[in-house]
Amino acid sequence: MANLALAVLWAFTALGGWAEQGFCGADGVPDPVCAADVHNAVLVSLVAVVPAVGIILTAFAFHRLRRDPYRVTGLLTAAAILWVIAEAIVFLGGHLAQAG
Repeated sequence: MANLALAVLWAFTALGGWAEQGFCGADGVPDPVCAADVHNAVLVSLVAVVPAVGIILTAFAFHRLRRDPYRVTGLLTAAAILWVIAEAIVFLGGHLAQAG
């Protein structure tokens, strides 16, 4: 459940326009340069998102992993950490875009 919540948060932030609106929105109209920089931060965050999705799919695809609570917990914890890193990348990138 935690991974799903973190994935939805990242999706709304990165793909749903929350980051652009939050960091670049002035009177509802985002600055194009800032929005491009936020988009670049979103692309960089994919470095953490892609492995997180892979870990989650692996954890649920293999029956042997699902049956071992220690392994599945470790994998899902690693995926959750990657989601947090992805959010941090978008957040930091948004702050840098806003300052620049």
